[in-house]
Amino acid sequence: MFRKSIFLILIIGTTFILAALLPANQRNIGGPLKFPTPATSVEMTNMLKFNPDTVRIKVGETVRWHNTSDLVHSVTGDPSKATIKGSAQLPEGAKPFNSGMMDPKATFTHTFTVAGTYKYFCIPHEGVKMYGWVIVKE
Repeated sequence: MFRKSIFLILIIGTTFILAALLPANQRNIGGPLKFPTPATSVEMTNMLKFNPDTVRIKVGETVRWHNTSDLVHSVTGDPSKATIKGSAQLPEGAKPFNSGMMDPKATFTHTFTVAGTYKYFCIPHEGVKMYGWVIVKE
């Protein structure tokens, strides 16, 4: 009986810890997780490119990036993380975004809430100009 109680406590505790680690916009307390449906998708390739390199969406829509390569990539729209000036540019009032390092087959989504042109880059491949653009219209 004691072992069953410990096991149950571990399962419940782990569930709460994992839920707490999810970003706030991906938590749905009291129901199943809901992720935004992407308006468009971008692949990250072995050729060190975002494909397509430019996408056009509307305010409130989501872009999904998928690392289809054998390499680690990132999706970084944060000028403070750039080592080359101009690798990332955001419209006024937009918050920076960053996927962190993405292993092969990983995905990342970001919902754009401010209209304008976003330039983003891949941290490990910034030097070879692995850049992409999201153009967000009202």
